[in-house]
Amino acid sequence: MFVQSKKFIPYNSRLNLNVKKLRHNMTVAEKKLWYEFLRGHRYRFIRQKVIGNYILDFYCQKLKLGIEIDGETHLGNKNEEYDKNRTRELEKLGIKILRFWNDDILEGLGEVESIIENGIKKALLVKEG
Repeated sequence: MFVQSKKFIPYNSRLNLNVKKLRHNMTVAEKKLWYEFLRGHRYRFIRQKVIGNYILDFYCQKLKLGIEIDGETHLGNKNEEYDKNRTRELEKLGIKILRFWNDDILEGLGEVESIIENGIKKALLVKEG
């Protein structure tokens, strides 16, 4: 069921059980990004945020910035098309999505951090502009 008001983004409460499972079973890449960078970030990110019928890996409400971590399950035409549609739907809500592969985080967290910081700067410009 969608809960929607002028102040809040759509929320499907039926996904709450999935969110709990995902929070307790984070991938290695998600854990690395969360514990080594996002958890203590000056902008508050939360894990496994329900927006509409989707669950974002990480989300900053203040910036309307989502971060998605993809692994092998996202490969293939069907899955790639789903991800594109999902991103389009979230962008219609004004949410910018940054997408990374597991290996990007596991092998080059510093570069991922820089990309996220640039995404934050862009989100701030959009918010102020």
